[in-house]
Amino acid sequence: MKQTPQNPIVILPGVLFWDGLYAGMKKALAAYVSGEKIAIVPVHVHDWIGFPPSPERSTNRVMVALDRTIASMRQRYPGEKITIVAHSGGGTVALVYLLERPFQGDVYKRSSAVGKLLALGTPFHTTEHYARIKTDFINRHLTTGFFDRCKVVSVVSDQYTGSLEKGLVERMCYMFYKNVSGEGNVAGDGIVPVKSCFLKGAENVTISGIEHLPTPHTTWYGTVEGIEQWIQWL
Repeated sequence: MKQTPQNPIVILPGVLFWDGLYAGMKKALAAYVSGEKIAIVPVHVHDWIGFPPSPERSTNRVMVALDRTIASMRQRYPGEKITIVAHSGGGTVALVYLLERPFQGDVYKRSSAVGKLLALGTPFHTTEHYARIKTDFINRHLTTGFFDRCKVVSVVSDQYTGSLEKGLVERMCYMFYKNVSGEGNVAGDGIVPVKSCFLKGAENVTISGIEHLPTPHTTWYGTVEGIEQWIQWL
């Protein structure tokens, strides 16, 4: 079995999810990488929503927390490249951060500390309004040269195919997929369609049997079973 790289890992939660939901993921990853080298970005629901509500600024708020976490890991492990493991919309936040271009007035210059972005169920193509603020920015500024300094792996599960002709689960998936991509009769992880996660220039990986939401009693990307499917790309 291929040995897992021992680079420091920063886990970035998905949109509307908070750091506490990823404690189990950190514990499961510690079977491969020392738990001391794994940090979860301290993100809370109010970071995504804002107060007063300002979801259009959510990326800016979360990038502050991401930058602080990366700075801390870089200080603890100087000279070691950090791997960002980002879930769902956290993957587009991470890519915006790594592009080092002004985003709604904010820009960070710490991408040299990061060697890889591993995105889990991240929609890099979407029709959803607030998500498009990020994806449109990425489309404008992402160049082939970016991948020379930072490897990107986009992992997505094809667990469910949306359909209005089948059961409740398939109908719900249809609605989620249609909200993301405009199409519902496609395969995806229950929330995000497979094809929405394909990013040109990245290594795009499709896995099976894994769900999107980090909820109790589900086999999602951050469970032992989920990690077993993508750990080889870490």
